[in-house]
Amino acid sequence: MSTKSQHNNILLAIIGFIAVVAIVALIGFFTLDRTPDIIQGEVEVGEYRVSSKVPGRILEIRVKEGDYVHVGDTLAILDAPEVEAKKTQAESAKDAAAAMSEMADNGAREEQIRGAKELWQQAEAGLDLARKSYERVQRLYDEGVATAQKRDEAMANYKAMEAQCKAAKSQYDMALNGARREERRAAAAQVNRARGAVQEVNSYIHETVQIAQVEGEVSSVYPKVGELVGTGSPIISISVMKDLWGTFNVREDQLNGLKVGDTFTAFSPAFNKELKMKVYYIKDQGSYAVWKATKANGQYDLKTFEVKARPVTFIDGLRPGMSLIIKDDNMKK
Repeated sequence: MSTKSQHNNILLAIIGFIAVVAIVALIGFFTLDRTPDIIQGEVEVGEYRVSSKVPGRILEIRVKEGDYVHVGDTLAILDAPEVEAKKTQAESAKDAAAAMSEMADNGAREEQIRGAKELWQQAEAGLDLARKSYERVQRLYDEGVATAQKRDEAMANYKAMEAQCKAAKSQYDMALNGARREERRAAAAQVNRARGAVQEVNSYIHETVQIAQVEGEVSSVYPKVGELVGTGSPIISISVMKDLWGTFNVREDQLNGLKVGDTFTAFSPAFNKELKMKVYYIKDQGSYAVWKATKANGQYDLKTFEVKARPVTFIDGLRPGMSLIIKDDNMKK
C-alpha cells in the first residue's frame, strides 16, 4: 500500500470521528437540554400524640401499631396510686367543710339555746332582787336610817346585776340567731373550695384512662406494660389519615408564579397515576437551606421554597412516605 493511500485512510478516519462527535453533541443538545426538570416530594400526615397529665405506670396498652382507632376508643390505662390518695384527702376535706357549713346554717344546738335562756332568766331574777334591795336602802337613806355607804353599795350591786342581765340576754340572742352572715358565707366558700379540689383530683383520675380524641391509625407505641411514664410523656402516636398533604422543595426559578390556592398535577409512582393537588402553604427555607449558587456565572443565587399541597380528591391507600413527582412544566396548571 502506498504512502498516499495511508494518508487518505487516516484522514477519512479523523473526519469520521469528528462527524460522530458532532452528531452525538447535536443529539445531546436537542434531547438533554429539553428534558423537563423533575421535582420530587413525598406524602406527609398530621400526627396526634397521646400523653397523660399525671405520671404513672402502664397497666395496659389496648392497641398496637397499625390499628385504626375512632374517637372514644380506650388506648391505654395507667396506675397512679398517689392520685387515689389525693382523692381520699380531698373528699375528707370536703366532708369536713360541709359539716362546718351545716353547723353555721343551723346555728347553736337546742341544749345550748336552752342553757343560754336559763342563764338569762337567772340574771333577770338577780337583777329584780338587786333593784328591790336598792329601793329599800334608798328609802332607809331618805329616812336617815341607812348610811350613804350602804346606799352606794346597793346601787353598785344593782348596776352590776343589770349589766350581767344584758350580757346573758345577748348570749341567748346569739345562740338563738346562730352564726353571723359573714361566718355562713365563709363556711360556704370553704365548701366550694373543697369541691373544686375534688373536681381537680377527679380530672387527674380521668387521665389514667387515655381515650382517643381523634380518628386515625396508630403509628407508634412508645412504652411497654409496666414502665413508668412522666407528665406529658408521649405514650402513643396516631396518624390522622384524613389529613394528608405533599411536601416539595422547589427552586424559585421553578415556581413559575405558583401561589397559594393554585393547583398542579403530580404523579404517584405507588399508584401509577396522576392526581390534582392544591397549594395551601409556600415558605422560603432560609439561607441555611439548599440553594443553587449562580454568581460564578455572572447571574444570581436561587433560593429553595417549601411548598405544601393537598390532594383535591381523596385517594384510598395513599400513605405517608410515598413519593410524588412533578414535572417542571406541570408545576402550574
